[in-house]
Amino acid sequence: MPELIEPTVDLRDSWTESASEWGDTHQDGAGVWESTDLSTADGFATWIHRLQEQSDDSRPVAPDRVHASYWWIVEDGVYLGAISLRHALNEKLLEGGGHIGYGVRPSARGRGLATWALGAVLDQARVRGMDRVLITCDDDNVASARTIERNGGVLEDVRDTWLGRTRRYWIEL
Repeated sequence: MPELIEPTVDLRDSWTESASEWGDTHQDGAGVWESTDLSTADGFATWIHRLQEQSDDSRPVAPDRVHASYWWIVEDGVYLGAISLRHALNEKLLEGGGHIGYGVRPSARGRGLATWALGAVLDQARVRGMDRVLITCDDDNVASARTIERNGGVLEDVRDTWLGRTRRYWIEL
């Protein structure tokens, strides 16, 4: 059975193996920024610490960032993907990006992991007192659109955003 866990340095090898499957593609939901150095154990540990700090609403975040909680999708000690819940939206995230981002490593796709993880994180959003969440995906990402729709997503619109052509869904909690 898969589980959602907080990011941990203990799964660095599995995370690195997963990252090699993604190639140059951005790993949605993982919280990897352009300046993140994951090539060393120290860089990886610094990244994990930053993710933990970003989830703490009492700590300041950079002006262009919002607080967010991160979880890894793990099964039998293997990293399968990530999902994040942004605690609020700024203008950029309202246009594209939304409250929740997720990604499943290519070798683990087609098992319903994203649908399951999204459902679990919607429960976390409810616990936080959120009454609805915005989730977006690329217009041509049929699998992600189905994942969102299976969890109650209602399409608001499809528009050109800083991410490209983007489908924007709202889920009432």
